[in-house]
Amino acid sequence: MSTDRDPLAVEDASAPSPEEAAPTEPSEPGDAASPAAPADDTAAGTDGDGREGDGREAEDGERKEGSPAERPAPAAEAGTGASGGGSRSAAAEALAAAVRAVESGERPAASFFTGPSGGRRAPAAPVPESGAAPRPERATAPAPTAAAAPAPPPRPALHISAEGLDGVRQVLTAGGAPETLAGQVVGVLGEQAAEALRDDPWQLLAVPGVRPEQADGFARALLGPECGPGDERRGQALVGWLLERAALAGHTVLEASVLRTALGKQSVPEPDEALQSALAEGSVLVFQEALETPGTAARPEPDGSEEEVPVRLLLGLDRYAMAEESLADGLARLISTLGTEPAPAAAAGETVTDAEAVADGGEDGQEAGAASGTEAPTDSSPAASDAAPDWEAAAAAAPSPSAAELIRAVAASGLVTHSGGEAARAEPLALVLAARALGLRACAAAHTEDGKRRLVALGDPDAVTVTGLLSGQEGPGRDAEGALALDVLAVLDAPQLDVETAAMLVESLTDGTRLVLSGDPGVLWSAGPGRVFADVVAARACPAVVSRTPDAGPIGELVSGIGIGELTTVDAPGKEVVIVPVRDAGEAVHRTVQLVADSVPRAIGVPADHTQVITPGHGGAVGTRVLNAALKERLNPGPGRFGGFDPGDRVAYVPAPGRMVPGTVVSADAAGLRLDCAGSPVVVPPERVGGTVRHGWAVTAHQAAGTRWPAAVVVLPGDAAQELTRSWIYTAFSRGERHLSVVHGVDQALPRAVAEIPAKERTTRLRSLLRAPQSEA
Repeated sequence: MSTDRDPLAVEDASAPSPEEAAPTEPSEPGDAASPAAPADDTAAGTDGDGREGDGREAEDGERKEGSPAERPAPAAEAGTGASGGGSRSAAAEALAAAVRAVESGERPAASFFTGPSGGRRAPAAPVPESGAAPRPERATAPAPTAAAAPAPPPRPALHISAEGLDGVRQVLTAGGAPETLAGQVVGVLGEQAAEALRDDPWQLLAVPGVRPEQADGFARALLGPECGPGDERRGQALVGWLLERAALAGHTVLEASVLRTALGKQSVPEPDEALQSALAEGSVLVFQEALETPGTAARPEPDGSEEEVPVRLLLGLDRYAMAEESLADGLARLISTLGTEPAPAAAAGETVTDAEAVADGGEDGQEAGAASGTEAPTDSSPAASDAAPDWEAAAAAAPSPSAAELIRAVAASGLVTHSGGEAARAEPLALVLAARALGLRACAAAHTEDGKRRLVALGDPDAVTVTGLLSGQEGPGRDAEGALALDVLAVLDAPQLDVETAAMLVESLTDGTRLVLSGDPGVLWSAGPGRVFADVVAARACPAVVSRTPDAGPIGELVSGIGIGELTTVDAPGKEVVIVPVRDAGEAVHRTVQLVADSVPRAIGVPADHTQVITPGHGGAVGTRVLNAALKERLNPGPGRFGGFDPGDRVAYVPAPGRMVPGTVVSADAAGLRLDCAGSPVVVPPERVGGTVRHGWAVTAHQAAGTRWPAAVVVLPGDAAQELTRSWIYTAFSRGERHLSVVHGVDQALPRAVAEIPAKERTTRLRSLLRAPQSEA
């Protein structure tokens, strides 16, 4: 993977091309969210080449050189008023000096900052005390209501008077923005939205889908000559917008140098002053994190003190900072209240390091190892009683050696990670069933409804989804204090946990609860910000169990090789794996339709409605839009009388960012579009159809993560070559249970991505936060 990739390249294609940038245009139906969604939802848009993303991870094409996200915003567009000039403030000069001195190593961090060195927040000295944001507090356990769901549906606009809404429309019209944005603006900025926009027109950037050039034009129209590229309000808004955009790409924080460069590209004349202003407002927090150099350690100075460890400065929105701090504190609490012991020995020829290398995108494998141990478990567990559970007997009765190993690890620790493929899902389930047999309250939770279905098929009728567990709609419910009534919780598909969902989940667990984070380290990370599973494994703060249960069959063999960076030819006597080479986009579409409608049903026996097409993006010549149109024409032609849908259409229903539920259109009426989602009736209100439902014969790999079908057709068009990664290929290829067809048009880019490009990196703090207590101990 190239190291000079733009860290702000939003992998869900949130950067529209100029002709698609108008805020009146909605995002593609069925994306993680639409511009009509509230500020805390994901806005999906289009990239410079018109390819759209699906969630917050890489699903779009290569960014064009002239896309608004890459090119500097011309100063003329932002205005040329005098407000952009003048000398820099003393505070901005101080911040700039501090940042550059620390990053270059000229001065130690301690001379500018205070606080622990483990990645916790370190307020910059120049920030005025009145403007400094407090250190994030640990979140309280959520109440047992549907509001606790990790990704609630978009909230409706606030109910304000018709006069107030008219005032917002008037301001929008005066600024040249469409008045149809009024509802979204009120939903984001509140009842005083009209006054807020008059005082600070750049607050329009808080509305999902609005771009800096649009906000600049809006500000010019309202402020006239007072508008300038160096306006303090513009700088503050751009800092927040850039950090939100980074969150769409999966980052929870960004390095200060990255933000300075990005602000410069937006024609901010004094990036350091803009950063200082945002810090003073308190919505952006600054942290210091020790730079890790493998194989080195702090050396003692002649006076006996240790050599100063170099650090990097990170900035992030308080929302994600609080979630990451809360998650780290919660995980440490689970570990400390039950105790840990060293990770169980791995299988012969297989080590914990191997799992960490894959889970951490290939960068931490060299430093990974067995988890450090502490004292044995105590009687502080809620399940502790006069007769302690006989975990050893449960392990002896386990169905496999890996399941036994997992049971023993959970007996000794409040937090355990478990890595393995599809076949290894039986191991955390065996743990849950064993814990129930011991009289403990145990639960297995999957990321998707299909994951829950697969757990039920393995023998657990009480399996739940993470969303259902947190909302209280599934599972044991909560106790009087709002904590989940559980002694053991196994979370499968853990790589799909974003930092906010994970924080909410951990905060819902009482002291002494045993938590298992289980998943396949080779799949794509979460659609939301963070890389929770990979960071927990890499931190080595708890036992890490690596399954020795391989995935069977040609598909399992192929995917296992991809997981270690090898694309091998597998023997598929039953046509379990078929490669279909294509020369161009037109042939790719034709062969895809042919495979789904004819070849796979005839040769494999899997009907078209059980075959899923997976492609890198929504737009482009072979994106989901084109493929879905072609597949609908062949499989279920119709006029689209229900807002573009007909009864029998396959759809991808996205009730919240990062969650895709496959379904079929049944009918429509005044209540909305009626769907059948795996036997469950769903009614999507008319106003939400455009933002949450799209045709679903073809989806992206991120939408497909956590779900499997009898057959999968993976389409690799030539224009996707630059965006392929090992994790994307691993995820897409592993979606088929019985058959995999690969429509192959990327030539050598496929083996190169498997061998050389593990994953698209994310900047997070969780790993260092979890390591800090160990280093202090």
